[in-house]
Amino acid sequence: MDKLHIRKMKEPELQLAIDWAASEGWNPGLHDAELFYNADPEGFFVGEIDGRIVAVGSAVCYDNNYAFCGLYIVDPQFRGQGLGLELTKARLKYCDDRNIGIDGVLENVEIYQRVGYKPFYMNHRYQVQASLQGFDNLCVTRITEANIDDVIKYDRLCFPAERSNFLRAWIKQPEGMALAFVSNGKFQGFAVRRKCLEGYKVGPLFANDPNVAQELFKALQQDIEGELLILDVPENNPAAMALAAKNDMQQVFATMRMYQKGLPEIDHHKVYGITTFELG
Repeated sequence: MDKLHIRKMKEPELQLAIDWAASEGWNPGLHDAELFYNADPEGFFVGEIDGRIVAVGSAVCYDNNYAFCGLYIVDPQFRGQGLGLELTKARLKYCDDRNIGIDGVLENVEIYQRVGYKPFYMNHRYQVQASLQGFDNLCVTRITEANIDDVIKYDRLCFPAERSNFLRAWIKQPEGMALAFVSNGKFQGFAVRRKCLEGYKVGPLFANDPNVAQELFKALQQDIEGELLILDVPENNPAAMALAAKNDMQQVFATMRMYQKGLPEIDHHKVYGITTFELG
């Protein structure tokens, strides 16, 4: 068998990685390939043997200080040979001296610790059937060009780096919904819903307080009654965990949020749902 050849992923190949994610049961969004690429076109990698792609992974560098690794999959036929570790080392090298985050599957936490990651808290995946509920339609509004700058500014409070290019595409994605909560002229939170292979995922869900988060969460269900609705909740925000419980959501999965250089200084109490396991 030839040596593993690692190179940058070409944009059309990102769909292969998303298809692999689907086969692993990750339930990706229908438009994730094109949307993920916006985050960092240089941040996606493949490992090849004899010209065949056998491993994929991302290492999205948001700015000079922060990166996030994800979308890490090795072809089942090639697992157990150390190929994933080779790919991971290449991704870490690309990230250089940045603080790097991951959402690691729990059974592999010790492996990630060996390459420098430290565990901080779990993100819990919850799901529920969407239901038609009344919401504060005076404060909840669609995100448009008129308030996109407020979204980008608020996002920076809850995410360790500026990511305006990604956000602009994420908010406008086909078959999605993006809502803001504005009261007395003050921007108090926003949420995005995207269509997935099965149901919909909410992410991010960022809000000043539990009431704002609840109103956004209810509003996102207004036109998808009976559909599966998924939210990835950080356990280091007790109010976010309480939101999942209040809405009778069932936990189906969890990851460990890990960082190379420590927990970023953001407003963790405003994070009710992360954007994605793949991009942070």
